[in-house]
Amino acid sequence: MTKLRLLKRSGNTVELELVGEDHTIANLIAKYAIKKPYVVYSSYIISHPLVGNPVIVLTTDGSRDPLDVIEETLREIISDARELEKAFNEAFEKGVKCET
Repeated sequence: MTKLRLLKRSGNTVELELVGEDHTIANLIAKYAIKKPYVVYSSYIISHPLVGNPVIVLTTDGSRDPLDVIEETLREIISDARELEKAFNEAFEKGVKCET
């Protein structure tokens, strides 16, 4: 289970450390968040590729609390993953074959 650590909260910006994670989940969160019209900056950094934890940096335009945006983003990712799982299961049950 991922542990989130709030490192910094300043105005419309938050920095959250994803303890024990890597580029995969950090990139997913950053990419989903930046699609939102009220997010002006969304990215992540890893101080050292072998031992560092990713830190999500998110800034809004002030119309939304950045922590609320993180929560909204995570809910959206979960929803999309469930939809993908459902589509996969339906295709599997129908015996859909992969095209090469």
